[in-house]
Amino acid sequence: MGRRGDPPEGPPEGPPGGEDEYGSVVFDESFVSAARVQEFSAVERMGDHAPAVRSLPSRGGRAPRRILLLVVLVALAFGTSVYLGVRQPHRAAVSRPDATLRMSLVPLAPHGTVPGGTAGEVLGQGPAAQYRTGAAGIALPAVRRTEHFTEDQVTTALATVKDYLVASSIDPDVLTGGEPRAVRALLHADQLDQFDRSMAAPAADGRHAVTGWLVRFDPAKVELADSGVRVSGALLVTEQNAGALEVTADHTFAYALRPAAAAGPVDDRASLYTVRRELHFRLDRDDLRRHRLTVLTSHAQAGPQDCAEETAAELHPLLAGRRATTEGPADTDPYAPGPARAALCGALADRSLPSPAPTS
Repeated sequence: MGRRGDPPEGPPEGPPGGEDEYGSVVFDESFVSAARVQEFSAVERMGDHAPAVRSLPSRGGRAPRRILLLVVLVALAFGTSVYLGVRQPHRAAVSRPDATLRMSLVPLAPHGTVPGGTAGEVLGQGPAAQYRTGAAGIALPAVRRTEHFTEDQVTTALATVKDYLVASSIDPDVLTGGEPRAVRALLHADQLDQFDRSMAAPAADGRHAVTGWLVRFDPAKVELADSGVRVSGALLVTEQNAGALEVTADHTFAYALRPAAAAGPVDDRASLYTVRRELHFRLDRDDLRRHRLTVLTSHAQAGPQDCAEETAAELHPLLAGRRATTEGPADTDPYAPGPARAALCGALADRSLPSPAPTS
């Protein structure tokens, strides 16, 4: 019979305080090892005011430090990337406009015999009498800033174009077949292949004629009777967009020529030869810093010259006392202002030759 207080089903089996009383509580080795509180031993508790327990350091104490270190490293990496992004921002690739030079040249045939005289006569009594000599004839216009370019930048653009005109139309070495290094040095890198191909293998295809880039005579047939080329014309600057300036050059170049000594015993009188060049240039901000340019278009009229001559490699002036075998459909005056008319061949206006025709 059970005692008072025992449950109806009877007293629990086993002695009081047996192992089964705390059977549901398991203090295994991992539990003990993970405990944060440890009871002091009897010897340790003998001291005055000795506490009964002590706190143990956490076994995972290094983890917070590792996390903190990781956070610091991530912050440093992020800060570095932001700093480099500000100092060296990514620039989206910008495609440059087409840099291929388009060119054309119209030979101007005289109606009759080409007049001759001394160099001073053909230059001083012809339509170029009032022209200035050499680079002085390429005058810079009044400089004004544009919406996105300063006066200094506009001046630089004009000066670069002037250097190109001098190197390609006035330099005696270039005119008589010398290496056009100064011309090449002024070109944007995108045009160097086209320029080099034009020099190596000239072609009348509107892309690869030497005479589209510069003025050149055959030194075996022609020489300068006076190195002072007469020049007159104008330069015009416009802003293409916020990134580039465009310069239009329209100049007439007058040359006093005579037969080369290597050509043998021929009439050694000088004659007037005229080339009108209309060139269109583009200069972006990088070009302005590097003193270079892109030649977009080149249109020229040149005479007196026979229209039957091939002009891709060089010009072939008709010298004093000679006549053209072909004539153009209408008179063309390279000294007249206004837009040049496009044609395959033109007739050189009589007023474009020295008048009255000087005699030897």
